[in-house]
Amino acid sequence: MRDYYTLKVNMPAGIVSPGALQNVLSLAYKAKVRQVRFGTRQQLLMTVHYEDMRLLEKDLKQQPIMYEINTEQYPNIISSYCGEDVFRTGAWLRESEYHTVIDQFDYQPRLKVNLSDDNQSFTPFFTGNLNFIASPEPHFWHLYIRPKQSNMLIHWPALIYTNDIGRLAKTVETAMLDDNHVGSESLYKAVMSGQTFITQPTTKDVDLPEFSLPYYEGFNRYGQRSWLGLYRRDEQFSIAFLLDVCALCLKTRIGELCVTPWKSIIIKGIEEKDRAAWSYILGKHNINVRHAANELAWQTEDHTDEGNQLKNYVMRYFEKNDTRTFGLCFGVQTRAKSEVFGSVLIRKRPLLTLGQVALLSVYDLYSTENFNPNSRTYHLFEKGLFRLHVPNQLNRLCRKFNARRSHDGAETGRVEPEKPETMATMAPVVHQCLHCFTVYDEQYGDVRRGIPAGTTFSQLPDDYLCSTCDAQKSDMKEIQLEGSPG
Repeated sequence: MRDYYTLKVNMPAGIVSPGALQNVLSLAYKAKVRQVRFGTRQQLLMTVHYEDMRLLEKDLKQQPIMYEINTEQYPNIISSYCGEDVFRTGAWLRESEYHTVIDQFDYQPRLKVNLSDDNQSFTPFFTGNLNFIASPEPHFWHLYIRPKQSNMLIHWPALIYTNDIGRLAKTVETAMLDDNHVGSESLYKAVMSGQTFITQPTTKDVDLPEFSLPYYEGFNRYGQRSWLGLYRRDEQFSIAFLLDVCALCLKTRIGELCVTPWKSIIIKGIEEKDRAAWSYILGKHNINVRHAANELAWQTEDHTDEGNQLKNYVMRYFEKNDTRTFGLCFGVQTRAKSEVFGSVLIRKRPLLTLGQVALLSVYDLYSTENFNPNSRTYHLFEKGLFRLHVPNQLNRLCRKFNARRSHDGAETGRVEPEKPETMATMAPVVHQCLHCFTVYDEQYGDVRRGIPAGTTFSQLPDDYLCSTCDAQKSDMKEIQLEGSPG
């Protein structure tokens, strides 16, 4: 008998109400679970001792909570909803459209379903089996089908109307899994036979946006409100902390929390008057919210600590050597046939085996086409590396990427004719936050913190905090703005 079981609760589209999450966490705590994790497919994961599983299952069955134990029969529907409004706002895709689509899934999909805005890079496009991507045409979506355990993509020959996504997804799933239709023509005929969907002809493939991972942690302002991103270095969230989070959401009328594919949480819609209460909870549970950006750009597999351990090993090398990783994200794959999202893939494989046991393992390094993590084409960079050599080779790959970007920038840059030299005007000096890049300029002061214009940085009180992310005054460094074009 197993000593521990892994229990998974799906959160469709990465959205969960504070009340629903509070209910699940309370039952888990009653079953002696103290830590939980979030998965790459925006799920809630927990490890439960076998002696406590019977009690937890009994309680869960009395609630309208769908769960799985040690299986992946029903992979979660994931979406880019978690970044909506806080990182960008789609041309027509809004929160209401996501909810419209999710409400159509009155069944649990057996295939992985992805819902993505076409102009974002925070969540993956093609890690699903059914990948719906918003098109420029309002309320119509591209569909890319990727058969299980395959890198082959089939572009559906028509754009799908928002209100038909759930019904089409169910029909495609039945045709693929129950009737064994795999080829594009056979699958299309099987799906469209006797069915009517609102569609438009598709004329071109999706243009993959350039990858840029937004900083998704800490307090950040958008409009008149703030959002809070929560990440844990060991990927573990204490239930006591999350219960406090749920309680404060309910108290301040925040209707939902968002789970990201980066195993973190985003809480939107925090009112200015409630910021102090959120800071109190972070302090109460000793939660740090200002990790380095390059540490956030990693995806590791669920249900194992091995990938996270390798990540931490590499990160220590990167910090020591001050490696620049901007524009890259890294995926660690330690098990065959598992999937991670990354422009750089670190893949472990056995070198020597005895039966099913690996006696010695090595690592292969791959990069995606144009270093875009949504590409399904991988290029081998190095193979057969021992763990000791992985950080240095990743450093080489980062340097290759940076050199390429510099070269591409030089190639595409516009050459300006030389201008006669003129007397240079002294550019203004300001202080910029190292975390969120907010600038304090004495010309304008800080109205939000009651600092009048003309107040120099040295005159600010010692307890002054960044107006955007609440970083300390000591974390704001002097920079000189570029002069205005003459």
